Amino acid sequence: MTASTEIDKPVRGWRFWAPRLATSILVPVLLLGIAEGALRLFGIGFSTGLTVPCTMQGRPASCYNLFFPAPFFPPGMIKTPQAYAIPAEKPRGTFRIFVLGESAAMGDPDPAYGFSRYLEVMLRERFPAMKFEVVNTGSVAINSHVLLPIAKGLANERPDLFIIYSGNNEVVGPYGPGTALTSSGMSLPVIRTSIFVHSTRLGQLLTKVGTQKREWGGMEMFLDKQVPEQSPLMQQTYKNFESNLRDTVAVARSSGARVIVVTVATNLKDCAPFASLHREDLAADALRSWTALVKQGSDLENGRAYAEGLKNYFSAVQIDDQYAELEFRIARCLWMLGDYRAAREHFLRARDLDTLRFRADSKINDINRSVAVSSSGAELVDADEIFAKESPNGIVGSELVYEHVHLTPEGNYLLARAMFTQIASKLPKETGQAPSLQDGSIPSGVLSQTECEQLLAFTPHDRLRITREMLQRLQKPPFTNQLNHSDQALRLTIKASSPDESPDETVAEYQWAIRKKPDDRILHYNFGLFLFDYNRAAAAEQLRMSRPWDGFPVFAPDGTPIE
Repeated sequence: MTASTEIDKPVRGWRFWAPRLATSILVPVLLLGIAEGALRLFGIGFSTGLTVPCTMQGRPASCYNLFFPAPFFPPGMIKTPQAYAIPAEKPRGTFRIFVLGESAAMGDPDPAYGFSRYLEVMLRERFPAMKFEVVNTGSVAINSHVLLPIAKGLANERPDLFIIYSGNNEVVGPYGPGTALTSSGMSLPVIRTSIFVHSTRLGQLLTKVGTQKREWGGMEMFLDKQVPEQSPLMQQTYKNFESNLRDTVAVARSSGARVIVVTVATNLKDCAPFASLHREDLAADALRSWTALVKQGSDLENGRAYAEGLKNYFSAVQIDDQYAELEFRIARCLWMLGDYRAAREHFLRARDLDTLRFRADSKINDINRSVAVSSSGAELVDADEIFAKESPNGIVGSELVYEHVHLTPEGNYLLARAMFTQIASKLPKETGQAPSLQDGSIPSGVLSQTECEQLLAFTPHDRLRITREMLQRLQKPPFTNQLNHSDQALRLTIKASSPDESPDETVAEYQWAIRKKPDDRILHYNFGLFLFDYNRAAAAEQLRMSRPWDGFPVFAPDGTPIE
């Protein structure tokens, strides 16, 4: 056999196998492409792009696509933001702001009074020569895996600023290790591939055939999805969050817009952990000793012998330092003894150890800070630090956060004011002089909370309505499982028992605000809901005026469609 014959063997082998390998790959891809094209041609399935064409008062716009969340939620459980539309025309002198985030960014429990609404009226009143469009895309139960496609969908809408307030749902949201919505524990490339597949018409068809329809069950759905701090899945979660956040900032910056990344403020003092787990290697004898020490410490704490109770608690920590509720007990005792610096550390530790991870932990906020500082063109608003400075003894509690993450009116105003300062300092010169700062932090000329709430028609009636709604939420798990549930419920019960204002006063407040901003559809919507019990015809008229785009279906509180 000659040398050339030996060399030719692998060459002939490659020539033999290469076409076959190519065929085995290309043919299935081609068939899938044909099937996908056929489904689209015959109108089977739906687009999952962020927006679809629509009209606002007869003018072209991009309106929110109600099917956009489909790749991230099981059938029957799709969660959507407040419907919005973006005008195709952007007149000169318009400053367009997009808010990205979860339910806290959306403004839950009522988006009409979220921080984006406070920010909008602050900017509008301080800089009347410029028009501000603030579009809040925040939504319940989403996380950074959803925010990136949202940013991509908005990048072509000529934004001037993106505000990113996220991190609470990285574990429990889509593809997180503690989710009840999708598969979990996957690497980022696998997750993005899954999202792409579920966005196709073929993926939709397979999902429809192979997935049983489910109903949304609120936070109770996640009760069996505990994830301890030491779980290897948490490291993957942090890595995914950082990658998604960096990519989201990059997409936003590529559009030419400014980007503000905001750390997440959470309730530390008045929100006990939702669930706790012992360390995995805790022996039975050690567990009995731990339980006895905690019981003794609890009895002493209840008897106001806080220093003695702490001794027992600290002895228990030597046995097991992974139990979140124990850290919360320690923090409470230190608070009562006036050692607020140590109390804060243990409140933080209790949150970070919480195994039902509905709150952004310290590492999530560290990532927010790191990305804001290291990404070209990004800016930081450290809400976590700002809220701590404005809280009693430097520890965030129910004064600024209702339960675990959703902001009170005071919290929303505080966050909006911080963003106003950041935004106003870099507005184009034609908007007017930027506000000066007093004592290095509070801008002069910015509206007070009372002035904002008058313009938003945040009436005493609405404040009472929201308080009662929050009280109802606290009557369900996982809130009922918290160590301090009775304290939380009592606090809201007292506020919810306040007398309501007269209907005439509420009507007058809405009418005043609408005269100031006649085209504010959210004002019309809430006014229509209020009027429904008093004047159905007037309510229907207000609800008609609240349509985000032409043809959008509007319903009365009893489910009756408004023509």
